[in-house]
Amino acid sequence: MQKKHISKAVINRLPRYYRYLGDLLEKDVVRISSKELSEKMNVTASQIRQDLNNFGGFGQQGYGYNVEYLHTEIGKILGLDRKYNLIIIGAGNLGQALANYVDFERRGFFIKGIFDVNPKLVGLSIRGIEIRLIDELEEFLKVNQVDIAALTLPKAKAPKVASDLAKWGIKGIWNFAPTDLHLVENVIVENVHLAESLMKLSYKLSEQQYPSDK
Repeated sequence: MQKKHISKAVINRLPRYYRYLGDLLEKDVVRISSKELSEKMNVTASQIRQDLNNFGGFGQQGYGYNVEYLHTEIGKILGLDRKYNLIIIGAGNLGQALANYVDFERRGFFIKGIFDVNPKLVGLSIRGIEIRLIDELEEFLKVNQVDIAALTLPKAKAPKVASDLAKWGIKGIWNFAPTDLHLVENVIVENVHLAESLMKLSYKLSEQQYPSDK
């Protein structure tokens, strides 16, 4: 049977559903309607139902959604019922901040190595993981199962490192370098542009504060 195509917009909303449902679980909320969920998420109830119907619906007429069940099922859709080994390449401020983010383990992402070109950083330990020279990366990947590489590198260095990672068997790249990476088809790249997010915020502030200038 042909796999159903899910739009990028729906996929982008799934982590938000998962996060909001997790918040509800912490508050011991047992069930919620699409209308109540829409008020919390600023997404229409109709859109929520359409999104979830792509995966089977999960709701009951007159009851709504069981929060724990829906949270678990969306986690499975997102692949969070599996565990992923992750490395960080680039141990500057952003790389170290990622390494210190303890919530990754709760989501099933386990940091196994940190690499950098700066020999002065080698041996520094972040949450029990020592920073290694990037020259050791190929050998490390030969003897360790790694699923995802997070790149916190300068723009000029990212494409070559990403190409090497693809050659050495990495299938997922989480790219924080200020450039879009395009690799072979079987390597999945998620490009994260922090500056673009800040620009969006700037635009919204500008619209709010100076609407007559537009």
